[in-house]
Amino acid sequence: MEKHEDVQYCFQDRNSSCRKAFLSTSIYITLYIFFSLISAVTVFLNLLVIISISHFKQLHTPTNLLILSLAASDLLVGLIVIPVTTVAIMESCWGLGEYFCVFFGYITSLCTSLSLGNLVLISIDRYVAVCDPLLYHSKIRITRMMCCISITWCCCIIYRAANVQFFVRIQVPSRCLKECTTVEGSVWVNITDIVITMVVPCSVIITLYVKIFVVARSQARKVFSKEAPSVSGVKTVQANKSERKTAKTLSIVVFNYFICWIPFLFVFVFSSILSNKFIAYFIHFMGLVNSLINPIIYAFLYPWFKVTAKCILSLNLKHS
Repeated sequence: MEKHEDVQYCFQDRNSSCRKAFLSTSIYITLYIFFSLISAVTVFLNLLVIISISHFKQLHTPTNLLILSLAASDLLVGLIVIPVTTVAIMESCWGLGEYFCVFFGYITSLCTSLSLGNLVLISIDRYVAVCDPLLYHSKIRITRMMCCISITWCCCIIYRAANVQFFVRIQVPSRCLKECTTVEGSVWVNITDIVITMVVPCSVIITLYVKIFVVARSQARKVFSKEAPSVSGVKTVQANKSERKTAKTLSIVVFNYFICWIPFLFVFVFSSILSNKFIAYFIHFMGLVNSLINPIIYAFLYPWFKVTAKCILSLNLKHS
C-alpha cells in the first residue's frame, strides 16, 4: 500500500471531494453500538405501547388513543430517523443516494411535527379532563378523538410534503455529507415555518399545562380544606405533597420536549453560525431521544402498562 492513501477522500477522482473522517476502531464500534441500542430500545418501548393499547379492549379510551398515536410517530423515529441519523453522524461521506437524502429530510421533519401535534392533542385532552371533568365524556369521545388524530396526521403529512416541494430544498449529495442538508428559503419562509411548527404548538402546550396546574392546585386545596379541623395540619402537608406531585408531573411532560428540541431549534435558526456539522447532527440526534422518553412518560407512569407489558412479554395475550 502506498503512503499517500493515509489521506482519503469520499470520491477519489475529485480533488474538491471532502476528506473521510477517521475514528479509532474502538470508538467507532462503541458509538455505533450506543446509537443502535437507542434505536432498538425506542422501537421496543413504543411497540409495547402500541400492542398494549391496540390489543386490550379495556384500554381503548380517548387518552390512550393519543398515546397510541404518539407511540406510532415515535416508532417511525426509532425505525427510520435514528438509524439514518446515526449513519450521517458516523460517516463523513453520504452514500445513500439523492432520493433517500430527500426522503430523510422529509421523514425527519414529519416525525417532529407529528410528535408535537400529538403533544398538543394530549394537552387539550388533559385540560378538558381536569378543568371540565363533568363534561369530559360528552366532549371527548373515541370517534371524535380518532377524527382529530387523523386530521393531525393528514395535516402534518401534507404540510411537510408541500414544504419540501416548494419552500425547502434538499442539497443532494454529489461528494460528501455536507451536501445532504436542507437549504433554507427566504427569511420570511423560515420564520413562518418556525411559527407554525414550533412557536404556536409550544405556546398552546405551555398555556394549557399552566392552566391545568392552576386548576389542579385549586381543586386540591378545596378538597383538603373540607376535612375536619383536627387533622388540618396533616391535610395541609398532604395538600402540599399533592401540589408538588402535580407540578413535578406536569414539569416532566412540558419540559421534556423543550429540553430535547430547543438545542435543535437553535441549530436550525443559527445554522450559518455553527459550522461544525458533527455537533449539529449530534444536537439533532439528542432531539430524537425524545421519542425514547415519551413512552416512559406517557405510558410507564400508568399502572395498566406494567400489567399489559408483562402479558405481552410472557406471550399471554388471551385475556383482552
